[in-house]
Amino acid sequence: MNHTMPRTTHDLVGTAEADGHFSVLLGALRAADLLETLRGVGPFTLFAPTDAAFAKLPFGTVDELLEDVPSLRNVLLYHVTRGRLGSTELGRLHRVLTAQGQPLVVVGGPGAMLVGGALVVRPDVPAANGVIHILDRVLLPV
Repeated sequence: MNHTMPRTTHDLVGTAEADGHFSVLLGALRAADLLETLRGVGPFTLFAPTDAAFAKLPFGTVDELLEDVPSLRNVLLYHVTRGRLGSTELGRLHRVLTAQGQPLVVVGGPGAMLVGGALVVRPDVPAANGVIHILDRVLLPV
């Protein structure tokens, strides 16, 4: 059995909830009214910053984003692409277009990958409607 790609019945949101390291991301998705989107049919690829990644942002940044829903949505949609893009495919593409509209540069492959300059600390977490790549920092669009 392949332990990196177990079967799951959870959607992206349920998978993140079950992990327990994404309370800030889930709260931000809720505030931006994006939870239902990521529970949808998809498929989607979610580049998911952990709570520790959000903690690396300058003090007050998360609170400022939560008070500015358009900017929050902009940041969160920069973490989502259409389609189920595993790490092997991402490594071949070298750049992907986000739901926010800007591209993310992908460097490396399944063993060691940077997406938008953030390290993928855990790739290829399966969800029923896509895949999650866990990041060590929050991606901020320019």
